[in-house]
Amino acid sequence: MTEATAFAATKGAQIYGGTARRNFALGMLFVVGTINFVDRQLLSVLVEPIRADMQFSDTQFGLLTGLAFALFYAAMGVPVAMIADRWNRVKLIGLSCIVWSAFTAACGLASNFWQLALMRFGVGAGEAGGTAPSLSVIADLYPPAKRPFAIGLFTCNGPFGVFVGAAFGAWAAANIGWRNAFVVIGIVGILVAPLLIWLVREPMRGAMDTQKQADAALPFGQSLAMFVRRRSLRMVMVGSGLAAFVSYGMLNWIPAFLMRTQKMPLEAMASWFAPAAGITFGVGILGGGWLVSRAAERSPRAYGTIPALATAVLVPTFIAALLVDSWQLSLALMLVPMAACTAYVAPALALVQNLTPPRSRATAAAVLMLMFNIVGLGLGPLFAGMVSDALKPEHGDASLRWALMALMPFAVAAGFAQFAMTRHLDKDFAE
Repeated sequence: MTEATAFAATKGAQIYGGTARRNFALGMLFVVGTINFVDRQLLSVLVEPIRADMQFSDTQFGLLTGLAFALFYAAMGVPVAMIADRWNRVKLIGLSCIVWSAFTAACGLASNFWQLALMRFGVGAGEAGGTAPSLSVIADLYPPAKRPFAIGLFTCNGPFGVFVGAAFGAWAAANIGWRNAFVVIGIVGILVAPLLIWLVREPMRGAMDTQKQADAALPFGQSLAMFVRRRSLRMVMVGSGLAAFVSYGMLNWIPAFLMRTQKMPLEAMASWFAPAAGITFGVGILGGGWLVSRAAERSPRAYGTIPALATAVLVPTFIAALLVDSWQLSLALMLVPMAACTAYVAPALALVQNLTPPRSRATAAAVLMLMFNIVGLGLGPLFAGMVSDALKPEHGDASLRWALMALMPFAVAAGFAQFAMTRHLDKDFAE
């Protein structure tokens, strides 16, 4: 750690009230973020019971888990992030949690596809106030050198949410029904949100930066111009969008693949897939952030090389996992690609936080998340669902195997974009 960074960390800790208070704030943001991901994952885990009840096609389910959620998430993401750059971010996150949790509970009341889609629109609109403002808060809790690891810790709410969602969803399907599962998780979020508002204090903007001051919030056009002006920000948009296309496609359809194609029992989803997914996604996100935090001390090129290497590992291992015949072996082989598919998340988010001014960070994060959500969450699951439906007449239940295989060319393209970004990082960090 440089002397300037150490001074910024000490000054920031003093202003906020000490390391323990900062870490508590990070923990509360983690809890709220976990609820965010449980709400998303629950629908994917309950796909087979819901399909049996409402007779959905794979394309329709791809719309529900992807585009229906992502369009409203993305549409609200930038306006809400601009509010976060101008208003109390902690209160905004808490209020947003109440909104998305209420709509999650309402999912349990839906009786047809369009009613459920409408509720997912509301969940997406509410969750737009979660991640981007949280990243902005974290950037004001930790100095630049520690941000990739801190953001990696925070974004572990994704894999932990996958674990909780998969375990709870499988238990709920067998014991209380899929409708009550949504109601219970929605109530939990409504109860937790006020605790965040009461217990976490809004940090001073720019307190952890040695060069950037807590300047005036930029208009959206100027925030977007940063991505046009800096080549590394342009390339992280492309690479992250493609990587998200693959990772969300995998995340949303692996449970259905294991149950439908590989004949994995529903009870095994809770006892085997839930912990496997939670641990591997966590290892990928936290490992990516930790490796970049260490390697970037020597060269900022680590923000591109480490995600590119993870993508290179993902492709052959995931293909192998899809081609075996038993769910036990398939799940075992999936451990590596499920970790590798999330390694890009923390480095991409930290890169944007480190290359943008303090009062533009929530907006800048929202711009990056447009790619995560429109290209990744919106189109990845939908693409896999459409391919599965197209191949079902010929391949039957095995159509999901080839639909997931069809994601791999996009993974290769993501790896090339991540590696190409390394050429511009030295110059952009020197500015």
